[in-house]
Amino acid sequence: MIKTTELVKVFRTDEVETTALNRVNLEIGNGEFVAIMGPSGCGKSTLLNIIGLLDNPTSGEFWFNDTEVSKFSERQRTNLRKANIGFVFQSFNLIDELTVFENVELPLLYLNVASSERRKKVEAVLDKMKIGHRAKHFPQQLSGGQQQRVAIARAVIAKPKLILADEPTGNLDSANGEEVMNLLGDLNGEGTTIVMVTHSPSDAEKAHRIVQLFDGHIVTENVKKLLL
Repeated sequence: MIKTTELVKVFRTDEVETTALNRVNLEIGNGEFVAIMGPSGCGKSTLLNIIGLLDNPTSGEFWFNDTEVSKFSERQRTNLRKANIGFVFQSFNLIDELTVFENVELPLLYLNVASSERRKKVEAVLDKMKIGHRAKHFPQQLSGGQQQRVAIARAVIAKPKLILADEPTGNLDSANGEEVMNLLGDLNGEGTTIVMVTHSPSDAEKAHRIVQLFDGHIVTENVKKLLL
């Protein structure tokens, strides 16, 4: 599904040049669950942004579903992203002015799904995430764990091939964090590819493979369990 070859990302200002990723070579297959770890500033989020088609690399190749996309325009990246990728963030990134139902419905609006079909899909995924009873509530009326379940529901509503999770348990207590990780594990068990950035060793243990970054390089890759 994903392949990077000699991937480089450099951020430049008038006075400073920072190399966030330095010749990163990584392959992630369909159905994998990969955790990316490393100290703050090592390039984890930059790599996730490129994998998520939110940014282009400075140089190197990036293949997504057998298509080389490193030079795609913003419009091309947007079209590819909305049909293939769901995002789960540490800060939930829900829209406060929209209800739970409306937040989860948004990706289907972007895909021009008919109203009656949207309702069925949203109700089904909210029930699956055990948050259907909160459909008419607003994000600020929910606990952190409930907000993250809504965020996961929004991420999976369009049945993306790939979910990118950036510190998905970072703002949660241990019980809610465990629940969120179980939800991600269940989704992976159903065939969804998951790439997760985390500082949590216990969260990383849920993955098939742990990739360690340091100073923009991959320094180790540890396979946790065989893919069936």
